[in-house]
Amino acid sequence: MASILTALICASEKSANIARACKREETLFQLLIEEKKGTDKNKKFVQDFKTLADVIIQEVIKHDIAEKFPELAPHIAGEESNKFENGLGKTITVKVCKTEQETAELLSEVLDGNLKAAGLLAKSIHEDVHINGPDLQKLTIDIPIDTIGIWVDPIDSTNQYIKGQLEEKFKDGIHTYGLKSAAVLIGVFDRNSGQPIMGVINLPFNEVDPNLRWRGKYYWGISYKDINIHSVPKQIPTHHNQLSTVMSSSEKEDIKKALAPLCGERMYYASGAGYKSLCTILGLADAYVFTEDTTFKWDTCAPHAILKSLGGGIVNLTKALTELKDGGPGGFPELQYNKPDEGAKETEKWANTGGLVAYRSQQHLEAIINALLV
Repeated sequence: MASILTALICASEKSANIARACKREETLFQLLIEEKKGTDKNKKFVQDFKTLADVIIQEVIKHDIAEKFPELAPHIAGEESNKFENGLGKTITVKVCKTEQETAELLSEVLDGNLKAAGLLAKSIHEDVHINGPDLQKLTIDIPIDTIGIWVDPIDSTNQYIKGQLEEKFKDGIHTYGLKSAAVLIGVFDRNSGQPIMGVINLPFNEVDPNLRWRGKYYWGISYKDINIHSVPKQIPTHHNQLSTVMSSSEKEDIKKALAPLCGERMYYASGAGYKSLCTILGLADAYVFTEDTTFKWDTCAPHAILKSLGGGIVNLTKALTELKDGGPGGFPELQYNKPDEGAKETEKWANTGGLVAYRSQQHLEAIINALLV
């Protein structure tokens, strides 16, 4: 299992390198943006975009993991279509080719013949990435590879990635918007039970080094049977009289009002489902609350696995409220990752219909569910 986790982390690090490489050249970056249409579009946004970075990263993750574990190839899925339209209106199928030169030639078609840019991207795609993680080599968990699937979100919070802003003022460690909310998410789940079992979250734009270049950071977690391990730093206990939540700024006003007595001034707002989940993972917020149907399996699988390794999880909000109203047997329904939403079309079939609450403490979860039961 150490080899699979290592492969996921290496794929996330290469992905972060590609995201930074695309962003360094702003003129080039603007050529890489394409508006999503039709069933690919997230109904939450008036305009929804994908970038060539999204598409390349997803294909790189699928390629690199499948190269090491061929049996997983049919079971790796992600947010983006690998079709991209160039400036001449020609649709190109983006993929990782056998050689760097072949990949560069393919990308040059997408980039309207820009061979220099295509070459730079191809170099990042074919570059070997190694990590120094002695703790990973100690992992001896036996998870049958023939029972797992993988969800990939190549760049969660793409809109913030495109805008590229750096928020200089932030509250209690939580950034409301900006590059710091962009994240690469790779989640592993059990195809039989649907439970998340392994996750990697990589922040390509975590901090700026002394040379004014971005550096990233990644977190991982495994929760399988009675084994729970992770790389999340231990939290220093803090004592507050109120809980804290992180939400989207567009969250319904009645939800904010319902949580106000419980949270007071400790209601935070941020972009990106992955980033808001990470805020919960890192203890910056006690929970992430979202009431819409516009997050998907690829948004939550990775953070869900890490939260489980910490003793938390992500529950379906609507089902949890129904369970409490009906006086059910106890225990709120966690999100599952192996079955689509019945009756939905195209990508919406993998939506987390009913909203969600991500949490680290069962006590905090119960307090939030009770507050919303009005």
